[in-house]
Amino acid sequence: MAKKTIIQTPDAPAAIGTYSQAVRVDDTVYLSGQIGLEPTSMQMVEGIEAQIHRVFQNLRAVSNAAGGSMDDVVKLNIFLTDLGHFAKVNEIMATYFRQPYPARAAVGVASLPRNALVEADGVMVLAD
Repeated sequence: MAKKTIIQTPDAPAAIGTYSQAVRVDDTVYLSGQIGLEPTSMQMVEGIEAQIHRVFQNLRAVSNAAGGSMDDVVKLNIFLTDLGHFAKVNEIMATYFRQPYPARAAVGVASLPRNALVEADGVMVLAD
């Protein structure tokens, strides 16, 4: 049976439920969903642009804590309460990721925790 390693960092929001920030199994790290919470205050940042940036900053912090970087992310799932923000996600995402970009899904949803406008989770594969 594969050994699970729990990833936790104060540089991303603490888990607000029954989950871990990330779980590593072998060379694969499963990154839990991040919303636009500022890690120190645990308050939601204001506006869609700030939330998108905060989501990617939070994912980056957890990726770094797992021993990787955003370059190691192979799959992203992005959830938006308004798909009209999709172009803004693409624009901001390009400042956090380099080509080749990860595989990705973007899904419109009715609502997200803490009335967030955007959430993203991902899968990262670490090199030996």
